[in-house]
Amino acid sequence: MLMGLVILCVILAIPVALVCGSVVFASESARRAHVRSRLLLWGAALAFAGLLVMALIAWSTREDEHYDDFGSAMQSLAAIIGGSLFLTGLGPFTPQLLDILRRRTARLSPVIRLAARDLARNNLRTAAPIAITMVTTAFAVAFLIVAVATTAQSRAHYHPQARPGALVVNAWEEGATGSRAVIQQELPGVPIVQKDVLFRREYFSLDVKDVDLPDVESVDPPGSIGDQALLRYLTGNPATPYDEGTVVVVTPDDIQVDTVTLSYSLPTENKDRHKAFPAVAVRSSDPHLNEVFIPTKIIKDLGLRPEPDKLIVDPSAHRTTQAEQDRINRRLGDGEGAYVERGFQESAGWMGVVAAAIVVALASALVAGGRAGAGSRSRRVLLRVGNGSGLTLRMFAASRSALSMFCGTALGAAAGCVIGLLVAWPSTTSIDWEVPPRVSFETPWWAVATLVAGLPVLAGIIAALPRPRVRGRSHDLHDRVR
Repeated sequence: MLMGLVILCVILAIPVALVCGSVVFASESARRAHVRSRLLLWGAALAFAGLLVMALIAWSTREDEHYDDFGSAMQSLAAIIGGSLFLTGLGPFTPQLLDILRRRTARLSPVIRLAARDLARNNLRTAAPIAITMVTTAFAVAFLIVAVATTAQSRAHYHPQARPGALVVNAWEEGATGSRAVIQQELPGVPIVQKDVLFRREYFSLDVKDVDLPDVESVDPPGSIGDQALLRYLTGNPATPYDEGTVVVVTPDDIQVDTVTLSYSLPTENKDRHKAFPAVAVRSSDPHLNEVFIPTKIIKDLGLRPEPDKLIVDPSAHRTTQAEQDRINRRLGDGEGAYVERGFQESAGWMGVVAAAIVVALASALVAGGRAGAGSRSRRVLLRVGNGSGLTLRMFAASRSALSMFCGTALGAAAGCVIGLLVAWPSTTSIDWEVPPRVSFETPWWAVATLVAGLPVLAGIIAALPRPRVRGRSHDLHDRVR
């Protein structure tokens, strides 16, 4: 977690430093028209180059295919570099935006007009904090879009590990006897289902017609070995018939099965054996459950040695709470020892990252507004025009910060949408050999619109909260001004 935060800060610091450098240089040269035009051309070229890099990465990862770990990481890194170039190219346009804002507010109230004039006049002081606001807003919006895209992908292809509400404990981690004792002590009287697995040097595969089974070449057998309790857990029906010599195909599909062929080998032999067993098909209550139940007696009769693999608490007998799961985990000594299937759980960690970026953007806008008003002649004009009103000073401070926030969020949100929509492609690539197809996701336009519209208002409210300070000894603001 700490290493991830460090990497995130480094990734964010690079575009912040580049954009701030370009903004400061553009602000110093803003009064020279030929230099300003040249900077804008360079900025446009950098922004186009960054956009081109991100577009090429998005195009190269458009196919639903296997991407190796290194290649996927390099593609994501290249997309981030492209986003940094894109933001750097937008940096020289920040002073231009301040100047446009000053001209467009000429017909508004004196408070807003003078606030915009202060921001534009002090662009060397204000442009860099506004640039930080732009970068952090762009990061927040891009991260939000990518998080929504990856969450939609994960949700669509989530495969439950057990029936909903079932408690599963890996018996091989602490030993079946010790794990069973822990569950019995924490959940007294609750029946425990055991699922077996073959001895590590043995394997078998299944041949079942019309049933899509897991990879038959894997070491772990594509089947569930156990007794009557395991069968009834799989079907979700306590009245399911049980026969020690019959294999049961538990599937949500409507199929007919007469026999199942088991291919297996013994550790003392180098050849495969095959044997057919009578089988029946039973509809499962869980649409995600597609298993072949094999009685433990069949496995032992083949000369194979089953071992305990998992201990399961059937949700039909008991619904394990979070508190009970935590107590069992503490007793087992492993935070991942007990698992309760609760469906897809969306991670909320990305919300903290977005919130932190928004806080930095808000703080930078407040700094920009404060720097614009330091020693401001517009402030003295307002004191004379407003007859020394404290409300006028509060509105002036609020206008400076709100306009600073608007400048940063306007550019940042637009850049963040472009970056997020392009980076979402390499972010949703798969490193699995069985590649799941990409799913569509809804771009959170409402959240972006809330940021653009709400953050300037919030910045203005925060800036207006402190009591205005005017030099003088009198306690009455009107007397001090006069």
